[in-house]
Amino acid sequence: MQRRSFIAAAVAAAAASFSGFAFAEDFKEGVDYQKLSTPLAGGQGKVIKIFSYDCPFCFRYDIGVDPKAVPMFEKAGLKFEPRHLETKGKYGRCASEFFAMCILMDQKAGRSIEAPNSLFKKAKDAVYQAYHRKGERWTKGEGAFIETLTAATGISAADFAKERKSAAVKSLADSWKPVYAVAKIQGIPAYVVNGKWLVMTKSIKSIDGFVALVKKLSKM
Repeated sequence: MQRRSFIAAAVAAAAASFSGFAFAEDFKEGVDYQKLSTPLAGGQGKVIKIFSYDCPFCFRYDIGVDPKAVPMFEKAGLKFEPRHLETKGKYGRCASEFFAMCILMDQKAGRSIEAPNSLFKKAKDAVYQAYHRKGERWTKGEGAFIETLTAATGISAADFAKERKSAAVKSLADSWKPVYAVAKIQGIPAYVVNGKWLVMTKSIKSIDGFVALVKKLSKM
């Protein structure tokens, strides 16, 4: 009950902290954003979100910020792309491979990964809810972790066992490894614009301000 109260309070805080509409126009480098010394490959025209299934702040942003901000990013012509951090969480690599598989399947089917029926969203939401709201830690091993994901998506464990070894899934999951260097700067979630501009999340005061900053960085 204590854990649920904590999560409920966190969600409420997220909604409250991002409910304002005022924001400053004079964004400053080193305060509101910083330039990455090593850009993330393939980031042009994108807002990349670095996240982990076991990060409480990632979960908080996922339910309190992204649903409002992402449509505004896309309306501004930017693509939203999540990249999972495999070094955080006991089953981090497994999660990356499952998420990568889902994203590739969604792309093949022509589904947006943020659509309610996307396999990626179903998998992400299921593991978030299990870990952060139900206190699940999958102490019986990776098989139990995978079962949470397969139950949510309808993908069999056998199919995942096959797909996680495929060149496409391994390549996509491996392409996310460089996000570790970005995560070390200020933690996660981390939002990177055009592959080179890191938003300083501690300076975000409203969703409108967040979106305004992202738009500015997308033109730099």
